Amino acid sequence: MDDMDKKQDTDDFESLEKVGATYTKGSPQDRVIRELIVRTFAPYLNTAMRGLQLGFAEGVDTTLLAPLVARLDIVEGNRAFYEAGRQSGPDNAVFHHALFEDFLPAQPEGVYDALFIIYVLEHVQDPVALLTMARRLLSPSGRLFLVVPNARALSRQLALRMDLISDLFALTPHDLEHGHRRVYDRDTFLRDIESAALSVIDHGGVMLKILADFQLDTLIRQEILGPEQIEGLYKLGFDYPDLCGSLYAVCEG
Repeated sequence: MDDMDKKQDTDDFESLEKVGATYTKGSPQDRVIRELIVRTFAPYLNTAMRGLQLGFAEGVDTTLLAPLVARLDIVEGNRAFYEAGRQSGPDNAVFHHALFEDFLPAQPEGVYDALFIIYVLEHVQDPVALLTMARRLLSPSGRLFLVVPNARALSRQLALRMDLISDLFALTPHDLEHGHRRVYDRDTFLRDIESAALSVIDHGGVMLKILADFQLDTLIRQEILGPEQIEGLYKLGFDYPDLCGSLYAVCEG
């Protein structure tokens, strides 16, 4: 690695530390959506699989995914998240402190049966390159599990009609604070997947999103939005994926 590459890596790690500091811990709506994501992916998983997850953060989805596979490697570039994972992560989890773009090329081809990229593609400089690297690591029967925020979520369309945002694809101050570089809808999401030579076997939306994150947090804490309503919004997402807060895809190489 030359001096320029080392400086770039240092800058990238510093950026991850800044973004990590903006992460809202203990968000009820974040926990709910991650539980629903794992529920959506669970039918494709089994305990003979070796898995890889890019990113850890609070580890809500990691804790739920780990029992569904034999082993789960986790790559996390934020030092605080990495250390928290190492200390409290699941027994079958192995943590790696690295940038995704550095870790993936160093791995042997075809080693993972399940590879999870959840709320990552909106952050990275070149999502197609990351997906292409990830595809190389899939075993012959391996699958790639992807999730991104949805630009056309009902909550975002409401914000547009309230003149709170100028465009569905505009990066809001909240997006920028959390290190987002782009906003996906279903067409652009599937286009990036296709550009990485991946085949989609399932895709859709996760939970119809009626209001902004902080409003959902309040409704859940006050038990106005309870399990029955959340279940209903999850099922409505099957009918109206373009109004969901998140989009998912299950892919093969």
